[in-house]
Amino acid sequence: MEDVREVLARHGFYFKKKFGQNFLSDANLLSAVVRDAGVGAETVVLEVGAGAGALTRALSQAAQRVLAYEIDASLRPVLAETLAGCENVEVVFGDFLRADLPALERELGRYRVVANLPYYVTTPVMMRFLEEARACDGLSVMVQEEVAERFTAAAGTPQYGAVTAAIALKGEARIVRRVPRTMFTPRPNVDSAIVRIDFEEGRIPVQSPSAYRAAVRCAFSGRRKTLENNLMNAFSLSREQAKSVLREAGFADMVRGETLAPEEFARLADVLSARGIAE
Repeated sequence: MEDVREVLARHGFYFKKKFGQNFLSDANLLSAVVRDAGVGAETVVLEVGAGAGALTRALSQAAQRVLAYEIDASLRPVLAETLAGCENVEVVFGDFLRADLPALERELGRYRVVANLPYYVTTPVMMRFLEEARACDGLSVMVQEEVAERFTAAAGTPQYGAVTAAIALKGEARIVRRVPRTMFTPRPNVDSAIVRIDFEEGRIPVQSPSAYRAAVRCAFSGRRKTLENNLMNAFSLSREQAKSVLREAGFADMVRGETLAPEEFARLADVLSARGIAE
């Protein structure tokens, strides 16, 4: 395929900072990204952010079907050219965060997500799949390296946060490839990494996933505060009620939320759920 930069230039395309556009074009890297994602002949892929279509085209050569979202309609003529002949690809021009995900899943059936996510939408896109998706088998997302370290962080480390615990409920996140900034057009100021998460139903047993999410939000609502204080603030509990919840969940009074492993959040969530504090 012709170099992406030449195609973009011919169509008079200009990069828009508000969309965080940094495109890949190296054929070897793109093939590796597809392999890293575990895409095969039976795989249906949902791509968030088609960009100039280089990754979309590589996915189409391996997958059964690719449905790609692209927010920038000015890329329409570029994608018409770069995806010419890719009969198994459909591009939807629109904001994925506004898409009707249940309807999309009914149409797609089981699918995997592959995406080169710009920084400004990384967390909302990730949380949408983590909290709302029902037919997704997993995610392979290229994100800023620092974000990738957060996604895969261990409990109690500075990088560990609410999104880390949210990911852990659905699957194990691991960094499968690091991508230097020199591989992108235009070149960003930071390096990137690919995080792969394979979803596993019931990986961490919990009575109520929504109570788990509430427990996590509560724990990280005040990072340097004790979990006892955060429970009081988040759920309007008295100090004695908060202490009682902690005792039943098996935690010391002065424990801080950011030190809890995902399995411990599940334990806390089950107590909150059983007591009707969090649904």
